[in-house]
Formats: sequence, C-alpha cells, structure tokens
Amino acid sequence: MASDMKEKKKAGFKKNRVAEFANTFEWLITAFILAFVFRAFVMEAYRIPTGSMADTLRGDHFRLGCPQCGYRYDYGFVPESFGLRTTRVPAKLDRYYPSRCPNCGYYQKTGGNMPVSNGDRILVLKCIYQFFEPKQWDVLVFKNPTDPSINYIKRLIGRPGEKLEIIDGDVYINDRISRKPAKVQNELWMPIYDNDYQPVNPMAGSFNGHLWAQPFDLANSKWKKDQKDNTAFTLDIAPETPDFLRYDTKLGNDFKAAYAYNSVGEYSKRPLCSDLMVRYYLEKRSEFGLAGASLSKYGTEYRAWVEFSGKMVIAKIDDGQEIEVLASKKIDIPDSDKLKLVKFANVDHVLTLEFDKQKLSYDLGRGSDDAGTRKSDIEPEAKIFASGRVKFNHVAIFRDIHYTHIDAPGPARASESNPIYLKKDQFFVLGDNSPNSADSRWWSSEGKGNNNKTYEKGIVPREYLMGKALFVYWPGGFKPLKSFRFAIIPNFADMKLIYGGSGK
Repeated sequence: MASDMKEKKKAGFKKNRVAEFANTFEWLITAFILAFVFRAFVMEAYRIPTGSMADTLRGDHFRLGCPQCGYRYDYGFVPESFGLRTTRVPAKLDRYYPSRCPNCGYYQKTGGNMPVSNGDRILVLKCIYQFFEPKQWDVLVFKNPTDPSINYIKRLIGRPGEKLEIIDGDVYINDRISRKPAKVQNELWMPIYDNDYQPVNPMAGSFNGHLWAQPFDLANSKWKKDQKDNTAFTLDIAPETPDFLRYDTKLGNDFKAAYAYNSVGEYSKRPLCSDLMVRYYLEKRSEFGLAGASLSKYGTEYRAWVEFSGKMVIAKIDDGQEIEVLASKKIDIPDSDKLKLVKFANVDHVLTLEFDKQKLSYDLGRGSDDAGTRKSDIEPEAKIFASGRVKFNHVAIFRDIHYTHIDAPGPARASESNPIYLKKDQFFVLGDNSPNSADSRWWSSEGKGNNNKTYEKGIVPREYLMGKALFVYWPGGFKPLKSFRFAIIPNFADMKLIYGGSGK
C-alpha cells in the first residue's frame, strides 16, 4: 500500500516537472515572439556609423580635449582616410590629421596613438509614420534611396507639397523662412568662443596662426577683467551712457560655418554665418544702469538690453547711429543678488532677448530680404555693453547651423534660385554636419525601388521611411583601463533625447 502511494507521488512529480518545463518553454517562446515583434514594429537600436549628423549624433570619432583651454570636442574618424575598411573600427589609431579647437582656435597637429570611440547608439521608434505624418526637423531613419540595403539617418527638412529653397544657410518653405523649434535650436547652437575656457600658454603660436590674446577688446573700452576671476568682466561707470566691449575675430575664432568635427583644410572654404547668440550671466551691482548685447547682420546693428529700472528693449541702429526701438516691455527686476542669465539671439529672422525667465522677441519677417539686403561678404559683429556697476560671468558667443552648398561644382539641389518642388509622398533630408553630409542635395542617381521602379534624384519616398530617432542610449563609453579593449563604462553625460518636430 505504502509502495503504491510512493509510485503515484513519483508519477505525479514527473508530470508536474514536465508541465513546468512545458510552461517555461511556452513563456520563452512567447517572450521571443514579443521581443521580435517589438524590434520589428515598435523600437529598434541602431549605431551611428558616420559623422553626417555631428555634433547632434556622432559616428565613430576621436574624443579630444584642447590641451590649451581644456574645451572638449570630437573629431570624426573616417576609415577611408586611414586606408581601412568602413566596417572596421580599431581600438587605437595614430591620429595624424590636425584638428582645431572650436573655442580658442588652437591647432592640434597630431594626437599620437589614440582610442577611437564608437558611434552613438540610438533607439528608433518604428512604424510611427504609419499613424502620424512626419514633422519637419524630425531626425529620421530611412533606407538610402540609391542603395536600399543601407540605412541612413538625417533631419527631415521638406515634406510633400512644399517648395524648398536654402538661402544664406536658412531653410525656406514656400518662400518663407522655416524656424526651428526651441529644443531643436538649442541642440544646433555651435560655439564660437566661451570666455570660461582660456589657453594656459597663449604664446604657443598655433591659435588660428597667431599668438592668443583676449578676443574681447578690453584695450578700447572701460571694461576690465575681474581681479578675482580672470574669466569675468567688470564695469564701473555712470548709469547714463553704456560702454561697449567688442569681440574681435582677428584675435579669436571667426564667424565662419566651420566644424571642429571635420578636417581643418575645409575651414577657409566655409561661408560666414550671421545667425548668432550672445550669452552671459549678469551680476547687478548698482541700482541704476543697464546690461545688453549687440549683434549685426548684413551690416545692420541690432541691440537688446535690460534696464535696471524694469524694462526690456530691442532696437535697431540706423546709418546715422540713431536708435529705433523695435520692441519693449516692462518687467520685474529681482532684488536677489544671484546671477541672472542674459541671452540675445538673431536667428531665423527673429530677435530674442532673454533675461532670467522673461523674454522679449521681434519678428523681422519671413521673406528672404526682410532682414535686409543679403551681403555674404560682410562679417557680422558681436558686442556686450552695460552702464552702472556690473559684472558679466560666463560670457560666450554661439552660431546657428548653416546649410551650405559651397563645395558643389554647380547649383546644388534646393540651393538659392534652384528650389525643389516636392510631390506626393516625397521628402527632403539634410545632415546636421552640412559640409560633410551625403544627403538630398547631392545624390547623383535616381532612387531604386522594387520591380525596376525608380524615384527622383534627391527624394526619400514615403515607403522608405523606417522610423523616428528617439534617444541616445549609449554614447561612446569609457574604458576602465587604457589597456582594456572595450569601452564598457557608460557615458551618462551624453545620453539624451533626440529632438525634432515642427512645434507649430
């Protein structure tokens, strides 16, 4: 009797084990199917191979720090330049191509044997464009029309039914300038000079071909360096008349649309960019006075300032140096002694002054000539100014992205006077690294489809859209030891959302 009970228990135990194994196997199959479906239809990971979207998204690159001012920047790794296959990324390489610091202009001749950082790894939201229309400024993953076996990633610029033209680096849709959403614009600002980063050896002689000197012209102003902080500027004058401190491009980086990510041999070919922003943090030390900034475009000067009595002003300076107020409003001036952020930008034909959390804007107009007659040979100017007793901290100048066509042997697609008209289900894309991007401007052959179908040159057809880039989940990591082959330590600082969308 007892033995029969034992046999039944063993049989029951075996049946339970078989059932558990079958149940586990079923869950594994289900999980595999769900993962496959998720990857195929919801979200997939991609690695950025090239620098056509730098600095927004980086391909394989050298991670550099300026030995003079300490500014961090990246320099693109192009395998073909080293005689390597495009699929091979060595752990280390002799970087014998020079680079230039985008902040102080110092030229690094070589880097010796340096590690190569892998391209950013991103998450792409797939199938979204089967339910929602792509928005201008989205970052897209799509099949390369000229070789559909290859995936590309670019920024969406033109959509079906639109006339697209690039004029002086700006995008025009149906003859009106197209403005970037705020989060996209913040991503695309590029440094001209940040006063917080100053060379340790200004006599080195490799700063744009000369010795380094403070590019803000202190000698011809009443401004001084702060005695305790070499990176800050101070002013102590009567509150009635402001004094100006001009940025001198003969001493610092100029306003050309150059990219530190690319070869320095391209710098002389780059056009001037006149969409600029000045930023600093204001320490107000007197009850009366003002603080502001000045930017010029096509020879016309625009000024913006904050009056300590409680007013924000944007103005235009005419040829006779008369001030024409374009916009103004009353504001509250905080009594706090804390630093207050001040920004003045002239971008996409909009003048914007920011003070603390308050903003004042003036629209110059959306037409191509509404900001004045275009004069590509006139270098813009940037100044800061104030009256009363003030201290300016963290002073910096930035430029906007500037889409270029200058390397083209003839008129490039969508260039000025050569617009492109997009038809149904046609899209136009550009890379953020405009000089080094193979995109809709340059594709020289027709797109390839199934059954010998072809697409117009420069067009991304709707059926080739694969998804929207969403998040950089693994930027180039760090190695625990120099001798270690793999960069397994996460680079949390560069993880970020990828912004797009047309806003309005």
